[in-house]
Amino acid sequence: MADSGPNPYVVNIEDATLENTYFRDTLWTGKYLQMTVMAIEPGGEVGGEIHEDHDQFIRIEQGKAHVVMGPAKGDYTLDQVVGDDWAILIPAGKYHNVINVGDEPLKLYSLYAPPEHTPGTRHETAEDAKNDPQETDLVD
Repeated sequence: MADSGPNPYVVNIEDATLENTYFRDTLWTGKYLQMTVMAIEPGGEVGGEIHEDHDQFIRIEQGKAHVVMGPAKGDYTLDQVVGDDWAILIPAGKYHNVINVGDEPLKLYSLYAPPEHTPGTRHETAEDAKNDPQETDLVD
């Protein structure tokens, strides 16, 4: 898939999320909002991060995830296991991580407001994301 922003765009988000095989693929980037899809292998994680200047919404379409969130790494006010159809709302300035604790790929989509990634960002693997110099919010 290619980033279709900032043009008008409609998508069956469930199908797009479940069909995605990349760690992260940016589907749409606008001036104030961005949508990505992710596939995280069992035992993998989004990676601990803090977005100082924007909020984030994540929806789990497939799999089982351990979600931690709080003021800093290790200082969690939220520590919960979630699955299909759960939503995670992340306020700006909060440390957070989503870890795949299931036995299948964790499939999710994420909305950032404002955008987090360079338009068109695609990370085939988690290692690609860690090595991307544009990824500045990673904590661990």
